[in-house]
Amino acid sequence: MQQPITGYHTDEEGHWVAELACGHYQHVRHNPPLEERTWVTTAAGRDSMLGHQLNCKKCDENAPPD
Repeated sequence: MQQPITGYHTDEEGHWVAELACGHYQHVRHNPPLEERTWVTTAAGRDSMLGHQLNCKKCDENAPPD
């Protein structure tokens, strides 16, 4: 299920985590060549993706909010 990004925080290892409108969290790592997400490396990049929709697998599984 597609859910918009509403904010961000970092986890205990310093990796960026997107906060989704559904109440779930999803890591948004920039880890080339596996994952190209250069936008996550700057505040302006992260801000530009607010509202962008990510596929939330936790919603597909009917998981409770994080």
